[in-house]
Amino acid sequence: MKRLVALFLCLMMLPLLPAMAEETDMLVVYAQVPDDWSWPCVWAWSADGTNAFASWPGDQMEPDPANDGWYYIYLPAGMESVIINANDGSVQTDEVKIDKQSAWVTVSADLTAAVSFEAQTTGDAPAYTERFTVHAQVDASWANPSIWAWEDPSGKNAFAAWPGRAMKADDDGWYSAMVPTWCNSVIINANDGAAQTADLKDLDPAELWITVAVDGTTEVTYEDPNALKAEDITVYAKVSDDWSNPCLWAWEHPSGTNAFASWPGEALTAGEDGWYAITVPGWINSVIINANEGAVQTSDLRVDAGKDLYVTVVSAEEATVAYEKPAE
Repeated sequence: MKRLVALFLCLMMLPLLPAMAEETDMLVVYAQVPDDWSWPCVWAWSADGTNAFASWPGDQMEPDPANDGWYYIYLPAGMESVIINANDGSVQTDEVKIDKQSAWVTVSADLTAAVSFEAQTTGDAPAYTERFTVHAQVDASWANPSIWAWEDPSGKNAFAAWPGRAMKADDDGWYSAMVPTWCNSVIINANDGAAQTADLKDLDPAELWITVAVDGTTEVTYEDPNALKAEDITVYAKVSDDWSNPCLWAWEHPSGTNAFASWPGEALTAGEDGWYAITVPGWINSVIINANEGAVQTSDLRVDAGKDLYVTVVSAEEATVAYEKPAE
């Protein structure tokens, strides 16, 4: 996978910047997307390969209640490029240059995107707030689940009206939605609010998973029941003499969860036997060996998760993988 693809998976003028963005050293990106785009997200990165988010498709945008049809998201101030995507990342724009500025992106049905650095919305952007994700697994009889969230005891609500925010169906049989971190209470509901759990209070503002039985009783955990788990492994690589300072880029396919924060990954350590080595999480199943500050690299190498690897790189076009050290 070439660098841009790895970034895809693994990747205004100053007086118009919203005050909150200035205060938090962040910028805001707005997007207006086609009607058949659901749950729009943003993938963002800077020129040095630093990604704003851990894995594709990035983070969900929020609808702006004051500007119908527009979604927004706050990003770290150093971000220079974005991809607007939706439908679980299956539709997306090409790279959109925002050059460390707040921007308004209009996406057309043909996936082309027009960017403006002058406000295309009215009023200030909604205030920045940190968010956390609530996951819910519900009985099949609970149709179209939603979440209601508030702060107890003040009664301040996260959403304008019951039943709250619709939850997105994920590939693993769970639903998810993001709520502000000032919320400490939620209700999972469905069937247009006719079915619901009891009030779930005193929650920590951290990602959580709620299992809902058909009668509305719940189990709550802060540990992902579907988390990638495996013992660490060692990746060994032997490269040609003109490949200096080799690095490893590694991820899990198809989720796109990266082992490292930014390209070209982490440097391998040279061994006396001519093999470079690095220890990584055992759940990775895809690797790229690269060198010369990412200027040369192998193609995507699909591997078995949970096994030590020996990658012999002859050239950018030729590399082999073994699970035992090759004979000299």
